Amino acid sequence: MSGGLYSMEASDFDKTLDLKNIKPYGDTMNDGKMQLSFTLPVPAGDEAVEAAKQLMKKMGLENPQVVFFKELTEGFTFFNCYASCTHTVDYTNIYVPKVESTTMDMHETDQFIKEHIGRKIVIVGASTGTDAHTVGIDAIMNMKGYAGHYGLERYEMIEALNMGSQVPNDEFIAKAIEMKADVLLVSQTVTQKDVHIKNLIELVEMLEAEGLRDKVILICGGPRISHELAKELGYDAGFGMNSYADDVASFAAQELDRRLNK
Repeated sequence: MSGGLYSMEASDFDKTLDLKNIKPYGDTMNDGKMQLSFTLPVPAGDEAVEAAKQLMKKMGLENPQVVFFKELTEGFTFFNCYASCTHTVDYTNIYVPKVESTTMDMHETDQFIKEHIGRKIVIVGASTGTDAHTVGIDAIMNMKGYAGHYGLERYEMIEALNMGSQVPNDEFIAKAIEMKADVLLVSQTVTQKDVHIKNLIELVEMLEAEGLRDKVILICGGPRISHELAKELGYDAGFGMNSYADDVASFAAQELDRRLNK
């Protein structure tokens, strides 16, 4: 009985799904339900709540509700809200540039490097510019890695140097030259006023000025980084959220092999 009921509900559920007109899903298909959180620079009160509702209406949202609000500090109010989205997107017409490589685990990558390159790959990484965050670069490079994925320092066929945070681009390049690096790995976490964009562009320009850009594989990563953005800025690959050392090492090994054997 329960199996038959489940099958019927699943069938009805599937029939209402239109990939050409995707809306947010809350309780039922196509209800458009969304949860939003934001801060307005106004004092907490009825006027603040109404301002939040009007703002959501101007976003094209229906039935806006403020379910929680709290004064963060004098003159600033934080809101948790619900509303229904009226807009849709055509999921079938979406194209997102992605890193073109096959992700391998540590042992597979080590074996690939032995067979295809025949020597250790040298990778130098850092959080460059004024960025003081090391969580991202440590997760990729440190031996213990992150979430069960060993960092690059643990790979047998990778010589990895983690320079840490707040590394000026010129010092980063100097160390890469000293170590004859194959790969430069840049982590950027601070994104206010697009400082990460400016810093990433500066590194590319400095490498080009030194005639080194085409001699290294240049990779960037961070919570606001996408492969599409990385390519636009002149990088070979970009790794955002839910990326691990496996992804970076696999791409670096396969890209170096491609360059050496093209």
